[in-house]
Amino acid sequence: MSLNFDMAGPAFALGLSAIGSSIGCGISGMASHAAMARTEEGHGKFIGMSAAPSSQVIYGFILMLLMSQKIVAGDLAPLSGLAIGIACGSAIMISAILQGQVCATGIEASLKQPAIFGKCFAAIGMIESFALFALVFALMIM
Repeated sequence: MSLNFDMAGPAFALGLSAIGSSIGCGISGMASHAAMARTEEGHGKFIGMSAAPSSQVIYGFILMLLMSQKIVAGDLAPLSGLAIGIACGSAIMISAILQGQVCATGIEASLKQPAIFGKCFAAIGMIESFALFALVFALMIM
């Protein structure tokens, strides 16, 4: 039996993205719980903000699907797929982790000053854009 590592790149793209999303949601989720324990209202907005890093796993999933299709079709060399999967999966992972940290500080800030809740999404969106850039650039390379 021979080992086939052709799908290692797509696996890295999805796996790293999922790791980042789970860590990011964990960080922001902890901040959300702490904020909810200190206030009687507005719990839904804290939960919503803490879920923001989960979107990066979707980008990893899309990248995994498209990469695996290209590799099976012979349009993408497995070694190139591995490089793309590790590099772009890592970028998406780091984006999700940092987004979780930004969400945590946004939750804390909006707990103290509820009027700034919407403004906190500007920084959250900027971090999100880097994951999107990694996905788009990977698609362009492929």
